Amino acid sequence: MVKDLVCGMMVDPEKAPAKTEYKGQTYYFCAPGCKVAFEKDPEKYLEGTGEPHEHHHHMHHEH
Repeated sequence: MVKDLVCGMMVDPEKAPAKTEYKGQTYYFCAPGCKVAFEKDPEKYLEGTGEPHEHHHHMHHEH
């Protein structure tokens, strides 16, 4: 089982209604709407996954 990063539900990759690829990783979603939300702002959902990221954390935002 994998986690739908958008809504937090556990999804079975075999039966996931939606999936997308991002930076070489495949992500599975419980619904197409979650996929759309993820693709709109992937970094937002990936920040809290606990995986070591190459890029530094955003301490301050410059607009």
